[in-house]
Amino acid sequence: MYWKDKVAVITGASSGIGEATARRLAAAGLQVTLVARRLERLLSLKEQIEMAGGKAKIVAADLSREADRIRVFESVQTNGGVDVLINNAGFGWYGYFKEMPWKTAHEMLQVNIGSMVHLTSLFLPEMQKRDHGHIINVGSISGSIPSQGIAVYSASKSFLDAFTTSLYRETRGTKVNVSVVRVGPVLTEFCKTALERENGGHVPTERIGVTAEHVAQRIWQLLLHPKRTIYIPRWLSVTPWVELSFGWLEDLIGPLLLKRQRV
Repeated sequence: MYWKDKVAVITGASSGIGEATARRLAAAGLQVTLVARRLERLLSLKEQIEMAGGKAKIVAADLSREADRIRVFESVQTNGGVDVLINNAGFGWYGYFKEMPWKTAHEMLQVNIGSMVHLTSLFLPEMQKRDHGHIINVGSISGSIPSQGIAVYSASKSFLDAFTTSLYRETRGTKVNVSVVRVGPVLTEFCKTALERENGGHVPTERIGVTAEHVAQRIWQLLLHPKRTIYIPRWLSVTPWVELSFGWLEDLIGPLLLKRQRV
């Protein structure tokens, strides 16, 4: 009952993890603000949430643009502030970095890093002023295991990991929580979107992974029991040690896998 009628802003809410999380939090009684570019999907999701008895509002925004991020912040501040910020928006691309168009790389940096840092800088001071709130950044195990084919994506998730950990330590002793969710493969549109971009290739993990609903349930549990980091699935908590112990094997096998995949 503590979270009933609290306000949550969820980016990347038009599909995948963002959509599933919006449904889960709305079902728990939170008022969810859905942020994404695809207005039609946001309208459909809002209608479905409200038909199920939940409360939702939408903000159509391109988070690669600074002005749109500010508009997101201003649109929710008029209603009294935000209790939860879930920085979920992001996308990937698979292939040799030399073949990655700069336009794609730049957009990825703006969405995966820029929007996360900017929105956090907007919402965190308000949460600290009220001494209440939770910021959840959705990351990836690729942030701990830099891999061939996803150079910029891995780097963006490594940045997210370090940024979240630093903020977690800065906010210790307050009632503002900061967490990172490190997910493995998830069955969403992520791989399809990566393939559709210019020069993009098939992501090797496109046919395996947990469901978005499973991730959403773990995010809900994280709100109930805050901690710095969670891994999804849980067994992936070994990934930092894998890179330290077997990075040399990735150095040998990884390039062969990428070459085969591109062929």
